[in-house]
Amino acid sequence: MDDGLKMDAGGLEAFLRAEFPQVAEDFGIERLDAAGISVRLKVRPAHLRPGGTVSGPAMFALADLSVYFAILSRLGPVALAVTTNCSMDFMRKPEAGADLIGEARLLKLGRSLAVGDVLIHSEGKDAPVARASMTYSLPPARAGA
Repeated sequence: MDDGLKMDAGGLEAFLRAEFPQVAEDFGIERLDAAGISVRLKVRPAHLRPGGTVSGPAMFALADLSVYFAILSRLGPVALAVTTNCSMDFMRKPEAGADLIGEARLLKLGRSLAVGDVLIHSEGKDAPVARASMTYSLPPARAGA
């Protein structure tokens, strides 16, 4: 790939199915390019909290996976990249019945740490429902380093 990406959307989704089959059907990649990635959370009843809104843990999972995919797209399949910090703001109630879209970008991709941010929107809405800043620890002997 000549855009600096080491994994494309199909490769990322195959990785998710192989390494995290328990959640693979919940997510889909909408866009992947040098600027970042858009990931869809396919909202199901299991993602809802009382009152019918998407739960905070489901939104965290979307933010976490979005930045993880952004990292993997640049480094290749590094299963042991792990979340070390998250700061998340929940700004408004997600739209009832709508999928959520996480728009992630990497701010830093170093030798041992990666930092990214994510804006989460209800599908079809401009106003974000949440924002997250994520930091990952990268294994010292990673593929493609």
